[in-house]
Amino acid sequence: MSQSEDSNIRAKVWLEPDQVEQLRTACYDDQFAGYLQQRNEAIIALMYDTGLRVGELIQVDVDMLRDGNSDLYLPGHVQKDYPNDNSPNAVTIDLAGEVARLLSSYLTNRWKDTEALFPSRKADRITTQGVRYMLGDVAEAAGVKPWNVDGSQGEPSDVTPHALRHSVAYRMLNAEEGNTLYDVRNRLRHRSIQTTERVYDHFRRV
Repeated sequence: MSQSEDSNIRAKVWLEPDQVEQLRTACYDDQFAGYLQQRNEAIIALMYDTGLRVGELIQVDVDMLRDGNSDLYLPGHVQKDYPNDNSPNAVTIDLAGEVARLLSSYLTNRWKDTEALFPSRKADRITTQGVRYMLGDVAEAAGVKPWNVDGSQGEPSDVTPHALRHSVAYRMLNAEEGNTLYDVRNRLRHRSIQTTERVYDHFRRV
């Protein structure tokens, strides 16, 4: 594989943990409607905890939260790469305690009672584009500039749902103890460990 091909596969944009915290804080900026603020934080927190792809996130229903909102049950039809020959039809993802508490508070206070976990202003289920717009607006409010693979920093507009997914791998390999690429593979639910190695091996040297 050539260097140019390798650079096209590697994760190029990510956030450090403190930058994700800045995003979550910025959700409560006065420019955002009060009834959307906790929803927006819950979206960011859930994606950063689980590594959900945006197309998976928007399909999550309230009844997929189990055990006091501490587990997220993902049926096979929701997942991009699952099921496959080596995986079950569904997976259950353990959620961090503070994320479970945030989701519980959000569900108690949310302005719209919908089957979907995350509704939008005008619809009962937020769209992928709606998540992208929200995240971009929050990143702009926070002034967060993500890191690039060449060591430079980008612009708030570079903060996307997939950059947040890359940030999960960065956190696991740099800010937490004892994780391996296999742990990242399991959290992000890649079809193979080879995918994880190609995309994230350079994170172990950051």
